[in-house]
Amino acid sequence: MERQEHFENQKHEWESALQVTAPSEQPIQVNPKALERMMAKRQKLLTLEEYVDGILRGDIVILSKAITLVESSLKEHQKMAQDIIAACLPHSGKAIRLGITGVPGAGKSTFIEALGMELSHQGKKLAVLAIDPSSQRSKGSILGDKTRMEELSQQANVYIRPSASAGTLGGVARKTREAIILCEAAGFDTIFVETVGVGQSEIAVYSMVDFFLLILIGGAGDELQGIKRGIMEMADGIVVNKADGDNIQRANRAMAEVKNAVHLFPMAESAQPVNVMTCSALTHHNVPEVWKMVEEHVENIRKSGFLAEKRAKQDVQMMYDSIDQALKNDFYHNTLINDMISLTESDVKEKRVSAYIAAQNLLDTYFNILKK
Repeated sequence: MERQEHFENQKHEWESALQVTAPSEQPIQVNPKALERMMAKRQKLLTLEEYVDGILRGDIVILSKAITLVESSLKEHQKMAQDIIAACLPHSGKAIRLGITGVPGAGKSTFIEALGMELSHQGKKLAVLAIDPSSQRSKGSILGDKTRMEELSQQANVYIRPSASAGTLGGVARKTREAIILCEAAGFDTIFVETVGVGQSEIAVYSMVDFFLLILIGGAGDELQGIKRGIMEMADGIVVNKADGDNIQRANRAMAEVKNAVHLFPMAESAQPVNVMTCSALTHHNVPEVWKMVEEHVENIRKSGFLAEKRAKQDVQMMYDSIDQALKNDFYHNTLINDMISLTESDVKEKRVSAYIAAQNLLDTYFNILKK
């Protein structure tokens, strides 16, 4: 009898719980980029003329579809993407291309939103190409820039496009360059490229922009600790962000230290001085002055002819990056190589062959296939 009562009480509690916790709509646990690519595969491709005409008249939907083709690994999409780029190339090259990187916690996204709002109010058309970090394990990406730049993303003359790095900087560099061409053809006169801020991504972004901006913060210990000299030498301008409230003195001290460090570096290829200043993305302090610094630098290197020379070198680098990526794709998509790789991996793990000899054996096999 007691067991029966206990069962009835337990049943009543279960029923009550089921009534209280009514089913609610759950968030979709899908990588947005993977979902976008899946939809792109299902959608019927437009004609080349439809893509190009849409881009040239500034149709954001068609521009986004074209960039999705650029990012796709499908051969059909890649062929169409290259045709689109070739058609848009004569209409590109007129925008100011600004690369932005910074130490973790420097407030890159907040700074980009502040500077982007400044340019939006000036009537400029801004495209923000933000390279998001991807998981090495799942290849998934955060892709949160539109969330972090809520106000900026609502502006009619601003386009924000996050792209997953997927752990391959070479591929990202090529795809981002191609996205720049499409955005410029669509009428955007200012392009921001934000890096993930780790590893060699800064070099990849530096190879595609006119001005490379490094963002630092004061009050984080040794201001120069952990900052690679190579990254500082690449910078055309350096900004110490978060110069507001109680942090103003620390920001000024950091600016002085950075200025002393910059004086020790050799003269930049552009022959332009590296300006260092403080700013606050939060209070908008010196944000307009940062853009003035960028404009003056780009105008000076345009007049000297260095801008044309720099972009020509970037185009050549794009050619080499494309070759590297094409060879890599062809190697790993070869059926015979794929069959050999799994066996070779086992040999390397079991110490039956060294990693160097294993790699050479795979390459020898691949080159022999090409000769046939």
